[in-house]
Amino acid sequence: MDKKIGMLGGKDSIQPFKGLGIDVFPIESLALAKKQLKEMAPEYGVIFITERIFEQLAEEIAQYDDQITPAIIPIPSSTGDLGIGMKRLAANVEKAVGMNILQDNER
Repeated sequence: MDKKIGMLGGKDSIQPFKGLGIDVFPIESLALAKKQLKEMAPEYGVIFITERIFEQLAEEIAQYDDQITPAIIPIPSSTGDLGIGMKRLAANVEKAVGMNILQDNER
């Protein structure tokens, strides 16, 4: 069975992705976000979540961390980048290869 790609977040942040064939789910409350994530998990291979909602759903998202799907990926919202996506990517790369190869050595 093919898995779908979906997005959770504020309407302004995710609506443009609908044109790419991604299922979008505008979120208006934390309770709705939790419910929507739980409903999406079995049939979606990738779920993009805006960073602000990702931050608030950390506990719910953690239960999927050791599963192959869904891959839950934080993305910046239309209001700005919190850096959560890059931190999560760096942690996953470090876990996979044993070191942080994405580290910025110029600091």
